[in-house]
Amino acid sequence: MKLEGIHHVTAITADAQANVDFYAGVLGLRLVKKSVNQDDTSVYHLFYADETGDPGSDITFFEYPGVPRGRPGAGMIHRVVWRLRDPKALDFWEERLSSRGCDVARHDDSVVFDDPEGLTHELRVVEMTDEPLIAADPEIPPELAIQGFHAVRAYAVDPERSRALLEDTIGFVPVAHGPAQTGAYELRGDHRGGFYLYDPPPAERGVQGAGSVHHVAWASQPEDQEAWHDRLVEQGVRATPIIDRHYFRSIYFREPSGVLFEIATIGPGFTVDEPLDSLGEKLSLTPQYEHLRDEIEPTLTPLTNPRDAWARK
Repeated sequence: MKLEGIHHVTAITADAQANVDFYAGVLGLRLVKKSVNQDDTSVYHLFYADETGDPGSDITFFEYPGVPRGRPGAGMIHRVVWRLRDPKALDFWEERLSSRGCDVARHDDSVVFDDPEGLTHELRVVEMTDEPLIAADPEIPPELAIQGFHAVRAYAVDPERSRALLEDTIGFVPVAHGPAQTGAYELRGDHRGGFYLYDPPPAERGVQGAGSVHHVAWASQPEDQEAWHDRLVEQGVRATPIIDRHYFRSIYFREPSGVLFEIATIGPGFTVDEPLDSLGEKLSLTPQYEHLRDEIEPTLTPLTNPRDAWARK
């Protein structure tokens, strides 16, 4: 029983339209699902991914309009790392991001930048055997496009506290992965893998808000989900029951360093309620909320997707 690397990363935004403009319009990801937070239906839940909405490429956002900016601290993810395949992509992304107002730090094998609300991203050239997960965008050649997740980096005061859970219960393998980290792990299944990296935290206490990561999800085969729940509970982890999110089933818990983890199933996926060619075009409500559409939809701000300008031509 293995987890298949990162399933998705969920963060917070204060401005859904600006969020769509950046992640779809600048990074070239596809808005594959426009829904609401299933625990608070007044809040957008936006999902961006590759062209087919695959786990391993999916970054999602809860919108809390006007919420103050967050600040990552101990027990929080502070950087999302994406894969690039071609070294020529570094020049492309440095120019593209800089021309759109991002401050870009260029390194030998990566570019680092913040989104408009301060969430830090790294685009890193890596050798990979995993399938590249690419979204279509006429401005971004496929060979230079973002290829899916590589890693998340978290702040931890004492990452050694997490070792037993990560290695013995979940199946992370310690690895050497670059300078300065205080702990580095790989999680690899039969089809895909990703990295979980620790860094020493800043002195300031972390604050959840716009531009901060809410949780990271790791990908499970659907048939293994109950066994994962049993394993966590048997090891004394305070895990939620399995929650049906319609697009996947989820288990939530905090690992000992404080980061909120989710184990999410690979499927049924985003095409369960929309055809592939029109993913993200309408507000999708899961079955328990569909009967409330006339109440929910008027409370949400209409969004313009940059993809609409070319996708239907």
